[in-house]
Amino acid sequence: MKVIILAGGFGTRLSEYTDIIPKPMVKIGDKPILFHIMNHYAKYGHKDFYIALGYKSQVIKDFFINFKLLNSDFSVDLKSGNIEIHSDHFFDWKVTLVETGLDSMTGGRVKRFSKFINEGENFLLTYGDGLSDVNINKLVNFHLSHNKIGTVTAVRPGARFGELEIEKDLVKSFKEKPQTTQGWINGGFFVFKRSIFNYIDDDSTILEQEPLENLSKNQELLTFKHEGFWQCMDSKRDKDYLEEIWTNGKAPWG
Repeated sequence: MKVIILAGGFGTRLSEYTDIIPKPMVKIGDKPILFHIMNHYAKYGHKDFYIALGYKSQVIKDFFINFKLLNSDFSVDLKSGNIEIHSDHFFDWKVTLVETGLDSMTGGRVKRFSKFINEGENFLLTYGDGLSDVNINKLVNFHLSHNKIGTVTAVRPGARFGELEIEKDLVKSFKEKPQTTQGWINGGFFVFKRSIFNYIDDDSTILEQEPLENLSKNQELLTFKHEGFWQCMDSKRDKDYLEEIWTNGKAPWG
């Protein structure tokens, strides 16, 4: 299944790093958080990635253009410029990099990928700044079992994200960043039918507002409840926490 990753935002709350690089390129250990997210999907066999670019997109492009050499042993013939790869870590991923606009909102970025998603096809979607040990294949199987347009992974950290009012597995309402929480919030890690694009108007559309709110009103959005690890990287404190987990060899997403 194709995996769309939103990696074009400004990341202003992590300005210690994002003045120089886009947030998805901030490293956890020796790899950008974007790589960790992709590696988690790949672990479940989902290796066809579509990256939504915007802010400082060239940094992400350069990373993937140079990825093979940066992860290989090689010789360079300085006379001819030929490069001989001796050994490398094999990644059988396909990565499509798409410019989705510097100022586009999340919904607008998603809609830019409508040309890549075939009629009748479902796709995976996540943000470029969150790590989890969610079982992607269980998420996909749950989505395919209920015939709704969308599935959102619900998680249980602090109340500063989109609140989900849930009745059984059906999302009754979707409210972005409420003042109070009932315990479940939007953790990303979505699965959608292609018809989600019908809910998005243009680049100014915020996915977490009208599209998801209208899906919930139409009873077309269900939750996949995840009780395990989930952590976004909104601040330096979040980054340091993820770094500590990784350094101690306890990363549940690895």
